[in-house]
Amino acid sequence: MSAVAKPMDAGGPIAGTAAPGTTAPFSYTLRDTLDADEHAACLSNWQQQYDQLSAGLFAGEFEEFCFGKVQLFRETLNQSVHQAGIAWPGSRTVAVPTIIDGTGWFCGETYSRHSMLTLGDGDELDFRTPRRLEILACTADAAALNTYALQVEHRDLEAELAGHTLIPASPQQMEAFGSLLATMMASLRATPDLLRHPQMRAAMEQALFATLLGTLPPAPAILAPSCRTRQLIVARAREYMETHIDEPISVADLCTELGVSRRTLQYSFQDVLDLNPVKFLRAIRLNAVRRALKQAGGSERATVADIAACWGFWHLSHFSAEYKAMFGELPSETLRRGS
Repeated sequence: MSAVAKPMDAGGPIAGTAAPGTTAPFSYTLRDTLDADEHAACLSNWQQQYDQLSAGLFAGEFEEFCFGKVQLFRETLNQSVHQAGIAWPGSRTVAVPTIIDGTGWFCGETYSRHSMLTLGDGDELDFRTPRRLEILACTADAAALNTYALQVEHRDLEAELAGHTLIPASPQQMEAFGSLLATMMASLRATPDLLRHPQMRAAMEQALFATLLGTLPPAPAILAPSCRTRQLIVARAREYMETHIDEPISVADLCTELGVSRRTLQYSFQDVLDLNPVKFLRAIRLNAVRRALKQAGGSERATVADIAACWGFWHLSHFSAEYKAMFGELPSETLRRGS
């Protein structure tokens, strides 16, 4: 396996390979390691030290994607190690074990297969792994994550997580978050160059933030908006979409623009249109992709993957299935037929 080197900024992920004087939008690393120190050095922009605790030849695997304000990584270890250090300034890390032999120690608490770990800005890493471990993790800019939580869910995420090292998530919630990380990394591994599209990076970032918020205990119940208020919310949302028809609008964008929470938006769309806002926006984006595919017909340089990425569809197999269900043909067939 090989690694793609990338420069990192003291404030968090920046991308790697780029033309002189420019900054690439992403980077990718995949590496086999044969030494604990070598493995510790793989994780970009963290200050850390690994000490091997169990006896035997060390064998590890490390994989990392960095884009925007997000760092996704996977670590596999065959020996027990103690990890000490600190993440990049202003970050929040969330991790889930996917393979674990026994229990470990994380910042003052024991953890197991059913633990979701978190590390905040300035928190010291004190992590003892069992002899066999695979872990998936996301480190993100804490301010960006908290702003998303405030705007979309009206929740102060950093206040809720302050002082916690383990997140009280259910097995189903942990599975959902771990599955999202694994699926994202598999998609990016297959087509990493799609991250050059800002819409793709934004869609992935928002999917991560939304799923992470979904793992937290529910916020206190709020009163549903009145029928008139729901009608006005939907009308304002549709007006915003019409004036931004050439942009891949997200639920988070609507919440921010309208100043309402995701739940209020959900109530309103479900009542007025009998359709949740996620499905409504997906239908709008699918139609936009269809128009773009028809317009690009006959172009040798146009690809389904690039056009889908421009509209924030990062899981290409799911996109193809949704497109066919909506229009009765594959996106590649639309592109071949052209206008």
